[in-house]
Amino acid sequence: MEENKIQINKYALEKQLEAVLFWKGEPVTIKKLSQIFQKSEEEISSALKNLEMKLIGRGIVLIFKDDEVTLGTSKDVSELIEKLTKEELIRDLGRAGLETLSIIIYQGPLSRAEIDYIRGVQSNFILRNLMIRGLVEKIPNPKDQRSFLYKPTFEMLSFMGVTKIEDMPEYTHARAEIDNYKNTQIQVSEEQKDEKAEMDKNTDNQKNIASDAVSNPE
Repeated sequence: MEENKIQINKYALEKQLEAVLFWKGEPVTIKKLSQIFQKSEEEISSALKNLEMKLIGRGIVLIFKDDEVTLGTSKDVSELIEKLTKEELIRDLGRAGLETLSIIIYQGPLSRAEIDYIRGVQSNFILRNLMIRGLVEKIPNPKDQRSFLYKPTFEMLSFMGVTKIEDMPEYTHARAEIDNYKNTQIQVSEEQKDEKAEMDKNTDNQKNIASDAVSNPE
């Protein structure tokens, strides 16, 4: 009897979590759910994993990002959701908005300066538009407290019918290509620095030789 009671309580927690996440309609931290249900974060995480398994094959899934979770649409209906989303985005955002959003999805988190550099134009207005629509959010830049980084939101993942950013089309391949390019650029930059240092050294040597020749003529 005690074992059956535990099972009932566990399933009740899963149902309650599903109901709260549906009611919230926005990301909720594991810590917040722990406070709401007065359960440990481990118990909440376990119940969420069970709920995630039970939602397999349905139109709704759990979306996890960092320490937050929310309800979203299933990957099984991603083609439908993606089609509807693209139609809406193309109509409302235009080419510049889609370009900026793609950069953030496949290369983010990025600073505004990095986005501007990639696009070749300023992106202030476009970024503001994407944030207003709930597709992009900005977070503190750990390397520079004076700036922010931009990354996709839960809403963006839900619109595209994926449960995590890695499920975006060709994401792994695209990131690998981007990282390879960045590493190549870093290597080229380092080589250029070494070449410049060598040239500066040779120039200094030539200056010293010339100075000695002037100071000590034969």
